[in-house]
Amino acid sequence: MPNAVLSAHQIDQFKREGYLLLDDAITPTQVAQLNNDFSGWVEQSRKHKKAYGKTLDGRPRFDVETDHSAVHPSLRRVASPTEISSTCLDLVKHSAATQAVADLIGPNVRFHHSKFNSKLPHTSTVVKWHQDFSYEPHSNDDTITVLIFVDDVTLDNGPLLLAPESNHGPLHSLWHNGVFTGAVSDELAQQFETEAVPCTGKAGSACLMHGRVAHASRANNSNAARTLFIYCLTAADAVPLSPNPLPSKYAGLLVAGQEPQYVRGSQFEIELPEIPKGASFFEQQAAAKS
Repeated sequence: MPNAVLSAHQIDQFKREGYLLLDDAITPTQVAQLNNDFSGWVEQSRKHKKAYGKTLDGRPRFDVETDHSAVHPSLRRVASPTEISSTCLDLVKHSAATQAVADLIGPNVRFHHSKFNSKLPHTSTVVKWHQDFSYEPHSNDDTITVLIFVDDVTLDNGPLLLAPESNHGPLHSLWHNGVFTGAVSDELAQQFETEAVPCTGKAGSACLMHGRVAHASRANNSNAARTLFIYCLTAADAVPLSPNPLPSKYAGLLVAGQEPQYVRGSQFEIELPEIPKGASFFEQQAAAKS
């Protein structure tokens, strides 16, 4: 990868707050290519009434919301798009966002998984409060989720809500009464709501989010779509502790630096997640209440 793209101030901000917004992380041409890919999948989804397609582990690639129909498409998730979109794979390998991650946890960085999460106009998709690291634990917590804004993200179309500095706090349980709910307790969720900071920006921006940052999002009640291309990168010396929830033939691909000769561990305790059986974690969050 080329020279550093982040300033010392930006690095300090990420370390303190656990996230960083990058303007113009990808080019307008790349935004258009992502939009073209996703728009094609939306049109395809009109022909289906439930999750469809197939990923590496046999689960559906394309997941739809309960309010999905041919006249009101509600495609909410495309799993492992790097396998079906050359644009997605190229962004993972070569974008300024990936170089920024190398500035934060590098120099050696590898790819873990990718997805599109979308909230089309007037769709009911919500994401409950959780930490990504609890879904994809590794031997150390140098893991960053990159969220590329395919559309303008506003206060009205269901933006990402973040709990600043929660990367310095504990790893919260996503299990309640013996059930994996995929979300923190109601009490914690209420606390995070009072601290929540929305992450908004123009299409082509990117939010870099530490794996321990608590986050959520609400439904999209606007006329504008909110689609994100999301991929997770980890320090190359971080070894997965549970199966990849979105397996891909590119999982483990080195995107910066070189292969390390060792494994690095951090001191923490974490409950292993439940391996998803359905199309997406949306089903896990919807199936149980904390």
